Amino acid sequence: MKKYDIVVVGGGTAGCAAAYTAAKLGLKVLLLEKNIHLGGTITSGLVIPVMQSGENQINTDFYNDFITELANLGGQVTYQNNKGWFNPELAKIALDDMLAKVNVDVHFCTTIHKIDCKDKHIKTVYIDPQILSVYNDAIQIQQHMLWEPIAARYIIDATGNCEIGKLLNCEFLENSQNFQPVSLRFIMSGVDIDEFADWIEDYDKDRLVTTIERTSAGTHFSTAYTWDTDKHWALAPLFDDAVAKNLLKDTDRNYFQLFTIAGMPDSVAFNCPRIVQNINPMAVKDVSEALKEARRGILRLSNFCKFYLPGFKNAYISNIADSLGVRVSNRIRGKYVYTEKDIKSGKKFENPAVISNYPIDIHTKEKNSSTLEQIGEYQLPIEALMSKDYDNLFVAGRCLSADYNAQGALRVQASCFSMGEAVAKYIKSNLS
Repeated sequence: MKKYDIVVVGGGTAGCAAAYTAAKLGLKVLLLEKNIHLGGTITSGLVIPVMQSGENQINTDFYNDFITELANLGGQVTYQNNKGWFNPELAKIALDDMLAKVNVDVHFCTTIHKIDCKDKHIKTVYIDPQILSVYNDAIQIQQHMLWEPIAARYIIDATGNCEIGKLLNCEFLENSQNFQPVSLRFIMSGVDIDEFADWIEDYDKDRLVTTIERTSAGTHFSTAYTWDTDKHWALAPLFDDAVAKNLLKDTDRNYFQLFTIAGMPDSVAFNCPRIVQNINPMAVKDVSEALKEARRGILRLSNFCKFYLPGFKNAYISNIADSLGVRVSNRIRGKYVYTEKDIKSGKKFENPAVISNYPIDIHTKEKNSSTLEQIGEYQLPIEALMSKDYDNLFVAGRCLSADYNAQGALRVQASCFSMGEAVAKYIKSNLS
């Protein structure tokens, strides 16, 4: 039986940070990822950029190393004083290289099927075998015999939906049936970046919405529109016209954002469509319907861009995200439940895992009802990343122990990087 100090389940932002940090600190680490590459929201979800979260962030070593690795590959730019503008395809390679350098064992296409525990302590996890087989009926009947046992001193659940917590029947915080809307991002290529930049710079004078930088490395821009009527949007007349002509559904325009991509000089990334139907991201039927509806929406939005936006005449859809952008799902009950009151009071903790000032960001399906509440600096304690039910189970990422509104501030990638790194450092200190 193979033995590891830490088994990290989920190779997204939090999981990669945890695995890399732990291995760099000298621990033996196994990282299990159900997909064929690492990166999670950055790669599968096309979620760029990494949002800025204050000047006093902690546990940022992994993030800084990631920036350096991507820059060396030509897949990172600094735009609007934010270093987190990444190329999602090159990020897959950068993460492979980073984890290889610190000797993390990475298993792709792997899931955990069974876990053995004793006295609130995880002892062994059973994963897919390291063979490829054509299973006949007899083998399928005894499939459990093929599972490979792995002994682990600690488990980090970085699956987003807290899949290990579900397997272990951990207590979760109560979920409202009104989840935040999900999104499915996409990329269009063949765009004349300079033509669009020149047009939008003149068309929208609001520099809090439309930003443009022209450097020796190329032109970078960002612009947005939502159907909210409590703010003036320069693009509103174009969307009104498209809806009136039945080129777009009314709901297609509920959220629209686009921006350039590092190392992709003719491509534009879209943070949309946002699906306004009430989707439970843990329900297969809901997710399936959301994916189909989102892809149809992407086609409509791409045609809108080609018809209305200068520079998009010859553009085409070049990439649709492999996964939905889920903002909230399962949240474990930890040794500490972090609350909105903690955030707003700026409460200090003995062992902070995250320091951030990212706002409380709650998306809703109704017009003029989303929340983007600016707040001061706050700290997340490491105890909010510890399972209440198992002594050697930690979580990192959006499944942390926090109430609904507090989670809405902490679900962003910068905080997830810090959570993963903080958990790894905490475990190392316990093993020293």
